[in-house]
Amino acid sequence: MTTANTDQGPVVFVLFGATGDLAKRMVLPAFYRLETEGLLPKQWRLLGNGRGDIAHEDFRAHFHDALTESGVTPDPGQWDAFAKQLYFAGGGFNTDSPGSLLDVLARARESIGGDPQLVHYLAIPPVAFAETTKALGGHGLAEGARVVYEKPFGTSGEDFRELDDVVHAVLDEQQVYRIDHFLGKEATQDLHMLRFANESTAAFWNGEHIESVQIDVPETLDINDRAQFYDATGAVLDMMVTHLFQVAAEVAMEPPASLGALDLQAAREEVISCFRKLDTGEVLLGQYDGYRDVPGIDPQSNQNTFVAARLWIDNPRWRNVPFYLRTGKMLAVSDQRVSLILRQPSGPLSGKLPRNGNVLSFCLGGDGGIDLSMVAKKPGAGLDLDVAHAPIPLDSLRDADPLPPYVRLIHDVLTGDRSLFTRPDGLAAVWQVADPLLSNPPQVITYQPGSWGPAQAAGLVAPGEWLVGQ
Repeated sequence: MTTANTDQGPVVFVLFGATGDLAKRMVLPAFYRLETEGLLPKQWRLLGNGRGDIAHEDFRAHFHDALTESGVTPDPGQWDAFAKQLYFAGGGFNTDSPGSLLDVLARARESIGGDPQLVHYLAIPPVAFAETTKALGGHGLAEGARVVYEKPFGTSGEDFRELDDVVHAVLDEQQVYRIDHFLGKEATQDLHMLRFANESTAAFWNGEHIESVQIDVPETLDINDRAQFYDATGAVLDMMVTHLFQVAAEVAMEPPASLGALDLQAAREEVISCFRKLDTGEVLLGQYDGYRDVPGIDPQSNQNTFVAARLWIDNPRWRNVPFYLRTGKMLAVSDQRVSLILRQPSGPLSGKLPRNGNVLSFCLGGDGGIDLSMVAKKPGAGLDLDVAHAPIPLDSLRDADPLPPYVRLIHDVLTGDRSLFTRPDGLAAVWQVADPLLSNPPQVITYQPGSWGPAQAAGLVAPGEWLVGQ
């Protein structure tokens, strides 16, 4: 178990949308994991907020159900002590009315004593971000608070700018935590350490040695449990301009002056500003057959459930190196992988080596992992070559205690560490990169569930191939 945050002051954590799907699947289990890891402060309260008028006991039962549905069976003794810190403030929350939140919050502050840090987590639909932010300011809940925004932070460049103006009219930038759980993955830290702590990899981390980069996140999942949300976003907004672009920035950034929040964020946003605007001729969109039959989906919907794109980064380190991005629903397998494909060396074996024989890949799922493939001679009398793999499962390291992304990021919010959260300048650049695709998208191509998406996606990486699934 991790050492408790005994030096951390008291916290009141307000969870907007506390009975919604996102909170149930991600936030509530993550918060309880912080308790089991000893990462919550000595004094804390969690206040759920929603439109319904729910008794504290009923919210505690809802929280417990969320844990059991996620596969967690709370220890009865630990749960009893934990549940006493959970409260619910109903009646909604907007600029016209705070519901019962101010009253419940006042009692929570009084019970803790002192001046607890206020953290607001907006696990609500993005369309409600602006109104809730204005309400925080209007009801006196913004000063000194930390405010967490789920993605997507905007749905277009114009929408982003409008939301950003509202947020900064109420909050200072240092109070804002725009969450992207891919940045909270253990593998994100693996990328940093492998590159910046090892000269062997730092030496080839550039276009002179790397032929291409693949960021591949296929999913077998459907969208049945979030149909309305998905039909308003699609794979492009839900995954590519959020998660995949941020992972590309993690791979491509210049070495920061330090791994502190300001330096790390600056390096990430600087390289995003070098992303070239997408060429829609280098993007493929797909929709799985049967998507329009899902309850809640417009029968005429043209929304994408698959996207594959070629991204270029116009700086000296990565010029002319393609970054291939792919993600989609109802595909053949689920995986989350970054692959750096090295160029074939010149010399006596030039042209005789197996393609993609030298690849460094990172598993972004679970606890993370690294795999290095190298060309080797098969033992025997002949000079037969094959590809050997050297896996490095990071959870096998001594005293490893990996944290799921939401646990890591909520802990960072509680401690005030903004290293793994996005900044507005980087998001503004992302929307510029995606603008050609959003304003004039290519035709959506139908693909069969359980396939690898539209067959045309294979041509995007030709003469190579997508490594996941090969």
